[in-house]
Amino acid sequence: MKLKAFHKLSYGLYLVASEYQGKKSGYIANTAFQVTSDPEQLAISCHKMNKTTQVILESGNFSVSVLNKEVNMKIIGDFGFMSSTDIDKFNGINTITSKTGAPIVLDSSVAWFDCKVVSSVDLGSHYLIIGEVLDAEVISDDEPLTYQHYRDKYKMYSPKNSPTFIEKSILDAEFSASVGEEKEPEHEHIFDGESYVCVICGFTYNPEEGDPSMGIPAGTPFEDLPDDYKCPICNAGKEYFKKV
Repeated sequence: MKLKAFHKLSYGLYLVASEYQGKKSGYIANTAFQVTSDPEQLAISCHKMNKTTQVILESGNFSVSVLNKEVNMKIIGDFGFMSSTDIDKFNGINTITSKTGAPIVLDSSVAWFDCKVVSSVDLGSHYLIIGEVLDAEVISDDEPLTYQHYRDKYKMYSPKNSPTFIEKSILDAEFSASVGEEKEPEHEHIFDGESYVCVICGFTYNPEEGDPSMGIPAGTPFEDLPDDYKCPICNAGKEYFKKV
């Protein structure tokens, strides 16, 4: 089975948020879709290990903000790759509430939905949560962000708790098998696969590729990057990178 085939399925990117007993929580989702028209209902897929999942189940409500194509990457980094136990994801974020009381994120969004939980299904690693839409609004006519654009522009993979997560090593192996081994390697450098990911936005520094946008040539180990090296996406310093 070719797992790369799953990348051909179409997704948007959304910010799902909820609040329970004064504690806000939220995460970046690529699985949010309309399931019925009468009544209007949305479904979201939530990993059981996500803090937001329990907040949604306990509060009985959630919001879905549709992110725009030119999303602020700090929002992706904070809500997609950080835990609410480590940072206040909502610090400096513009939110409102509507009928359910769930926080609705307006920043970098083109539309939002306010939902009341009506049912949930245990799917193993995830819950499929169904919500009736009690209110919705269009914020702008900007183009919404698609998962394909996100992958192509930022060269990022799904977070581990995403329902579409596939191990990078598996994808690399599939790619190698599809290309074959006829081509000679372009250089003789051999690396041990020790890439580093920015925990703020998810950008991955790969020593084999370097970082041409920052003037870093291919073949430069992370340890040899200058001390003032910054993430090309969110401008975070080296101390925000962790070994993959």
